[in-house]
Amino acid sequence: MAQSKKPKQKKRTGPKLWLQNALIRVLLGALLALPYRTRVRTTGWIVAHVVAPIAGYRKRVRGNLNYIFPDMDPAQVKRLEVGVADNVGRTLIEIYSGESFISRVRDVPLQGPGAALLEQCHRENRPVILVTGHFGNYDVPRAALIAKGYRVGALYNPMHNGYFNTHYENAISTIGKPIFPRGRKGLAELLKFVRGGGMTGFLVDLHFRDGVVLQHFGKPARTALSAAELALKYNAPLVPIYGIRRENGLDFDIVVEDPIPASDPETMTQGLLDSVEAITRKHMEQWFWVHRRWKVENPKVK
Repeated sequence: MAQSKKPKQKKRTGPKLWLQNALIRVLLGALLALPYRTRVRTTGWIVAHVVAPIAGYRKRVRGNLNYIFPDMDPAQVKRLEVGVADNVGRTLIEIYSGESFISRVRDVPLQGPGAALLEQCHRENRPVILVTGHFGNYDVPRAALIAKGYRVGALYNPMHNGYFNTHYENAISTIGKPIFPRGRKGLAELLKFVRGGGMTGFLVDLHFRDGVVLQHFGKPARTALSAAELALKYNAPLVPIYGIRRENGLDFDIVVEDPIPASDPETMTQGLLDSVEAITRKHMEQWFWVHRRWKVENPKVK
Protein backbone atom coordinates (compact mmCIF):
# COMPACT_ATOMS: atom_id res chain seq x y z
CA MET A 1 0.00 0.00 0.00
CA ALA A 2 1.13 3.53 -0.62
CA GLN A 3 1.99 6.00 2.04
CA SER A 4 0.43 9.44 1.95
CA LYS A 5 2.34 12.48 0.76
CA LYS A 6 5.64 12.89 2.58
CA PRO A 7 8.91 14.71 1.83
CA LYS A 8 11.05 12.45 -0.32
CA GLN A 9 13.88 10.75 1.57
CA LYS A 10 17.32 10.71 0.02
CA LYS A 11 18.77 7.22 -0.17
CA ARG A 12 22.08 7.07 1.67
CA THR A 13 25.10 4.80 1.41
CA GLY A 14 28.30 4.27 3.36
CA PRO A 15 30.17 1.59 5.36
CA LYS A 16 27.83 1.63 8.36
CA LEU A 17 24.71 1.29 6.24
CA TRP A 18 26.40 -1.36 4.08
CA LEU A 19 27.18 -3.43 7.19
CA GLN A 20 23.67 -2.92 8.56
CA ASN A 21 22.18 -4.15 5.32
CA ALA A 22 24.61 -7.08 5.09
CA LEU A 23 23.53 -8.32 8.52
CA ILE A 24 19.87 -7.95 7.57
CA ARG A 25 20.42 -9.86 4.33
CA VAL A 26 22.11 -12.74 6.17
CA LEU A 27 19.24 -12.95 8.66
CA LEU A 28 16.60 -12.73 5.93
CA GLY A 29 18.38 -15.39 3.89
CA ALA A 30 18.47 -17.78 6.83
CA LEU A 31 14.81 -17.20 7.63
CA LEU A 32 13.69 -17.56 4.02
CA ALA A 33 15.35 -20.97 3.90
CA LEU A 34 12.84 -22.23 6.47
CA PRO A 35 9.43 -23.67 5.58
CA TYR A 36 6.83 -20.90 5.34
CA ARG A 37 4.95 -21.59 8.59
CA THR A 38 8.15 -21.95 10.60
CA ARG A 39 9.64 -18.89 8.89
CA VAL A 40 6.76 -16.61 9.81
CA ARG A 41 6.51 -17.81 13.40
CA THR A 42 10.27 -17.70 13.93
CA THR A 43 10.62 -14.18 12.55
CA GLY A 44 7.80 -12.97 14.78
CA TRP A 45 9.53 -14.48 17.82
CA ILE A 46 12.94 -13.02 16.91
CA VAL A 47 11.58 -9.51 16.39
CA ALA A 48 9.47 -9.67 19.56
CA HIS A 49 12.11 -11.13 21.89
CA VAL A 50 15.47 -10.10 20.38
CA VAL A 51 15.13 -7.15 18.02
CA ALA A 52 12.43 -5.19 19.84
CA PRO A 53 14.26 -4.86 23.18
CA ILE A 54 17.54 -3.88 21.48
CA ALA A 55 15.97 -1.45 19.00
CA GLY A 56 13.78 0.21 21.62
CA TYR A 57 10.53 -0.94 20.01
CA ARG A 58 9.08 -2.18 23.29
CA LYS A 59 9.77 1.16 24.92
CA ARG A 60 8.10 2.96 22.02
CA VAL A 61 5.04 0.70 22.17
CA ARG A 62 4.81 1.29 25.91
CA GLY A 63 5.18 5.05 25.49
CA ASN A 64 2.44 5.26 22.87
CA LEU A 65 0.07 3.09 24.89
CA ASN A 66 0.69 5.10 28.04
CA TYR A 67 -0.05 8.27 26.09
CA ILE A 68 -3.30 7.00 24.54
CA PHE A 69 -4.48 4.66 27.30
CA PRO A 70 -2.96 5.97 30.57
CA ASP A 71 -5.21 3.68 32.64
CA MET A 72 -4.39 0.47 30.76
CA ASP A 73 -3.44 -2.47 32.96
CA PRO A 74 0.39 -2.73 33.00
CA ALA A 75 0.09 -6.47 32.35
CA GLN A 76 -1.86 -5.73 29.16
CA VAL A 77 0.78 -3.20 28.11
CA LYS A 78 3.47 -5.85 28.49
CA ARG A 79 1.48 -8.34 26.44
CA LEU A 80 1.05 -5.77 23.70
CA GLU A 81 4.76 -4.92 23.71
CA VAL A 82 5.40 -8.51 22.67
CA GLY A 83 2.34 -9.01 20.47
CA VAL A 84 2.87 -5.86 18.42
CA ALA A 85 6.53 -6.68 17.74
CA ASP A 86 5.59 -10.25 16.82
CA ASN A 87 3.11 -8.96 14.23
CA VAL A 88 5.70 -6.54 12.83
CA GLY A 89 8.19 -9.38 12.38
CA ARG A 90 5.64 -11.65 10.73
CA THR A 91 4.62 -8.86 8.35
CA LEU A 92 8.21 -8.20 7.31
CA ILE A 93 9.05 -11.79 6.43
CA GLU A 94 5.67 -12.32 4.71
CA ILE A 95 6.37 -9.38 2.40
CA TYR A 96 9.76 -10.95 1.56
CA SER A 97 8.25 -14.39 0.98
CA GLY A 98 7.08 -13.72 -2.57
CA GLU A 99 5.02 -16.48 -4.13
CA SER A 100 4.62 -18.35 -0.85
CA PHE A 101 2.92 -15.28 0.63
CA ILE A 102 0.84 -14.65 -2.48
CA SER A 103 -0.35 -18.26 -2.50
CA ARG A 104 -1.41 -17.87 1.11
CA VAL A 105 -3.68 -14.90 0.42
CA ARG A 106 -4.75 -15.14 -3.24
CA ASP A 107 -7.99 -16.99 -2.48
CA VAL A 108 -8.99 -15.01 0.60
CA PRO A 109 -12.50 -13.66 -0.15
CA LEU A 110 -13.36 -9.98 0.16
CA GLN A 111 -15.67 -9.40 3.11
CA GLY A 112 -17.50 -6.38 4.42
CA PRO A 113 -20.03 -3.86 3.14
CA GLY A 114 -17.66 -2.34 0.58
CA ALA A 115 -16.71 -5.60 -1.14
CA ALA A 116 -19.49 -5.47 -3.73
CA LEU A 117 -18.59 -1.89 -4.71
CA LEU A 118 -14.93 -2.83 -5.11
CA GLU A 119 -15.83 -5.76 -7.36
CA GLN A 120 -18.13 -3.52 -9.42
CA CYS A 121 -15.41 -0.89 -9.89
CA HIS A 122 -13.04 -3.63 -10.99
CA ARG A 123 -15.49 -4.86 -13.62
CA GLU A 124 -16.13 -1.32 -14.86
CA ASN A 125 -12.47 -0.27 -14.79
CA ARG A 126 -13.25 2.61 -12.42
CA PRO A 127 -10.56 4.13 -10.17
CA VAL A 128 -10.69 3.48 -6.44
CA ILE A 129 -8.53 4.96 -3.68
CA LEU A 130 -7.89 2.17 -1.20
CA VAL A 131 -6.78 3.20 2.26
CA THR A 132 -5.45 1.10 5.10
CA GLY A 133 -3.22 1.57 8.11
CA HIS A 134 -0.09 -0.06 9.50
CA PHE A 135 -2.31 -2.82 10.77
CA GLY A 136 -2.31 -6.61 10.49
CA ASN A 137 -0.36 -7.12 7.29
CA TYR A 138 -1.10 -4.00 5.25
CA ASP A 139 0.12 -5.62 2.01
CA VAL A 140 -2.36 -8.50 2.18
CA PRO A 141 -5.13 -6.56 0.37
CA ARG A 142 -2.76 -5.49 -2.42
CA ALA A 143 -1.36 -8.99 -2.86
CA ALA A 144 -4.78 -10.63 -2.87
CA LEU A 145 -6.42 -8.12 -5.21
CA ILE A 146 -3.60 -8.30 -7.76
CA ALA A 147 -3.70 -12.10 -7.61
CA LYS A 148 -7.44 -11.91 -8.37
CA GLY A 149 -6.76 -9.77 -11.46
CA TYR A 150 -7.40 -6.31 -10.03
CA ARG A 151 -5.24 -3.43 -11.29
CA VAL A 152 -3.71 -2.08 -8.10
CA GLY A 153 -0.74 0.30 -8.01
CA ALA A 154 1.24 1.59 -5.06
CA LEU A 155 3.28 4.71 -4.42
CA TYR A 156 6.08 3.77 -2.03
CA ASN A 157 8.62 5.69 0.00
CA PRO A 158 12.18 4.45 -0.75
CA MET A 159 14.17 3.40 2.31
CA HIS A 160 16.91 5.79 3.40
CA ASN A 161 19.41 2.89 3.37
CA GLY A 162 20.16 2.62 -0.34
CA TYR A 163 21.53 -0.93 -0.02
CA PHE A 164 18.42 -2.14 1.80
CA ASN A 165 16.13 -0.30 -0.61
CA THR A 166 17.30 -2.40 -3.57
CA HIS A 167 16.01 -5.71 -2.21
CA TYR A 168 13.02 -4.01 -0.56
CA GLU A 169 11.88 -2.79 -3.99
CA ASN A 170 12.36 -6.31 -5.37
CA ALA A 171 10.23 -7.75 -2.55
CA ILE A 172 7.29 -5.40 -2.97
CA SER A 173 7.52 -5.69 -6.77
CA THR A 174 7.23 -9.47 -6.51
CA ILE A 175 3.95 -9.05 -4.65
CA GLY A 176 2.63 -6.99 -7.53
CA LYS A 177 3.16 -4.16 -9.96
CA PRO A 178 3.03 -1.33 -10.76
CA ILE A 179 4.84 0.42 -7.94
CA PHE A 180 5.74 4.09 -8.11
CA PRO A 181 8.71 5.56 -6.21
CA ARG A 182 7.88 8.73 -4.31
CA GLY A 183 8.88 11.85 -6.16
CA ARG A 184 7.68 13.95 -9.08
CA LYS A 185 8.10 11.21 -11.69
CA GLY A 186 6.51 8.50 -9.55
CA LEU A 187 3.57 10.72 -8.67
CA ALA A 188 2.99 11.61 -12.32
CA GLU A 189 2.95 7.91 -13.24
CA LEU A 190 0.55 7.15 -10.40
CA LEU A 191 -1.88 9.89 -11.47
CA LYS A 192 -1.82 8.54 -15.03
CA PHE A 193 -2.57 5.07 -13.65
CA VAL A 194 -5.54 6.36 -11.64
CA ARG A 195 -6.91 8.32 -14.61
CA GLY A 196 -6.84 5.06 -16.57
CA GLY A 197 -9.10 3.35 -14.03
CA GLY A 198 -6.45 1.83 -11.78
CA MET A 199 -6.87 1.35 -8.04
CA THR A 200 -4.20 2.64 -5.71
CA GLY A 201 -3.52 2.12 -2.03
CA PHE A 202 -2.48 4.54 0.69
CA LEU A 203 -1.32 4.17 4.29
CA VAL A 204 -2.90 7.00 6.24
CA ASP A 205 -1.66 6.57 9.81
CA LEU A 206 1.87 7.99 9.89
CA HIS A 207 3.03 11.32 11.32
CA PHE A 208 3.63 13.97 8.65
CA ARG A 209 5.45 17.10 9.65
CA ASP A 210 3.46 19.35 7.31
CA GLY A 211 0.18 17.48 7.69
CA VAL A 212 -3.09 18.82 9.03
CA VAL A 213 -3.73 18.26 12.74
CA LEU A 214 -6.58 15.76 13.08
CA GLN A 215 -7.68 13.44 15.89
CA HIS A 216 -6.32 9.90 16.17
CA PHE A 217 -7.28 7.95 19.28
CA GLY A 218 -8.49 11.23 20.75
CA LYS A 219 -5.11 12.92 20.42
CA PRO A 220 -3.91 15.51 17.88
CA ALA A 221 -1.93 13.88 15.07
CA ARG A 222 -0.46 15.50 11.97
CA THR A 223 -1.87 13.71 8.95
CA ALA A 224 -1.55 14.04 5.17
CA LEU A 225 -4.73 14.59 3.16
CA SER A 226 -3.39 13.04 -0.07
CA ALA A 227 -5.75 10.07 -0.34
CA ALA A 228 -8.89 12.15 0.14
CA GLU A 229 -7.65 14.86 -2.21
CA LEU A 230 -6.99 12.28 -4.92
CA ALA A 231 -10.41 10.69 -4.42
CA LEU A 232 -12.14 14.05 -4.82
CA LYS A 233 -10.05 15.02 -7.83
CA TYR A 234 -10.91 11.85 -9.78
CA ASN A 235 -14.38 11.24 -8.33
CA ALA A 236 -13.16 7.91 -7.00
CA PRO A 237 -14.54 6.03 -3.98
CA LEU A 238 -12.34 6.34 -0.90
CA VAL A 239 -12.46 2.85 0.58
CA PRO A 240 -10.92 1.59 3.85
CA ILE A 241 -9.58 -1.96 3.53
CA TYR A 242 -7.72 -4.20 5.99
CA GLY A 243 -5.80 -7.46 6.09
CA ILE A 244 -6.68 -8.77 9.56
CA ARG A 245 -4.43 -11.49 10.93
CA ARG A 246 -6.29 -14.51 12.23
CA GLU A 247 -5.59 -16.12 15.60
CA ASN A 248 -3.36 -18.77 14.02
CA GLY A 249 -0.94 -15.97 13.07
CA LEU A 250 -0.65 -17.16 9.46
CA ASP A 251 -3.95 -16.54 7.71
CA PHE A 252 -6.01 -13.40 7.12
CA ASP A 253 -9.44 -11.95 6.59
CA ILE A 254 -9.77 -9.10 4.09
CA VAL A 255 -12.41 -6.60 5.19
CA VAL A 256 -13.61 -3.86 2.84
CA GLU A 257 -15.58 -1.11 4.54
CA ASP A 258 -18.13 1.27 3.07
CA PRO A 259 -16.53 4.19 1.20
CA ILE A 260 -15.99 7.40 3.12
CA PRO A 261 -18.70 9.91 2.08
CA ALA A 262 -17.40 12.63 -0.22
CA SER A 263 -17.15 16.03 1.46
CA ASP A 264 -13.86 17.86 2.03
CA PRO A 265 -10.33 16.43 2.47
CA GLU A 266 -10.13 17.11 6.22
CA THR A 267 -13.48 15.51 7.04
CA MET A 268 -12.83 12.52 4.80
CA THR A 269 -9.35 11.94 6.22
CA GLN A 270 -10.74 12.13 9.75
CA GLY A 271 -13.17 9.42 8.70
CA LEU A 272 -10.24 7.29 7.59
CA LEU A 273 -8.46 7.77 10.90
CA ASP A 274 -11.66 6.86 12.75
CA SER A 275 -11.82 3.68 10.69
CA VAL A 276 -8.22 2.73 11.54
CA GLU A 277 -8.89 3.44 15.20
CA ALA A 278 -12.05 1.33 15.27
CA ILE A 279 -10.38 -1.73 13.71
CA THR A 280 -7.36 -1.31 15.98
CA ARG A 281 -9.48 -1.26 19.14
CA LYS A 282 -10.78 -4.69 18.12
CA HIS A 283 -7.26 -6.07 17.48
CA MET A 284 -4.87 -3.96 19.56
CA GLU A 285 -1.79 -6.10 18.92
CA GLN A 286 -2.12 -5.72 15.15
CA TRP A 287 -1.52 -1.97 14.87
CA PHE A 288 2.10 -0.83 14.57
CA TRP A 289 2.40 0.92 17.93
CA VAL A 290 6.15 1.05 17.20
CA HIS A 291 5.61 4.15 15.04
CA ARG A 292 6.01 7.66 16.39
CA ARG A 293 2.49 8.57 15.34
CA TRP A 294 2.23 11.50 17.76
CA LYS A 295 5.82 12.68 17.26
CA VAL A 296 5.28 16.37 17.99
CA GLU A 297 2.43 16.03 20.47
CA ASN A 298 4.08 13.17 22.42
CA PRO A 299 7.82 14.00 22.28
CA LYS A 300 8.64 11.53 25.10
CA VAL A 301 8.32 8.65 22.60
CA LYS A 302 11.74 8.54 20.91
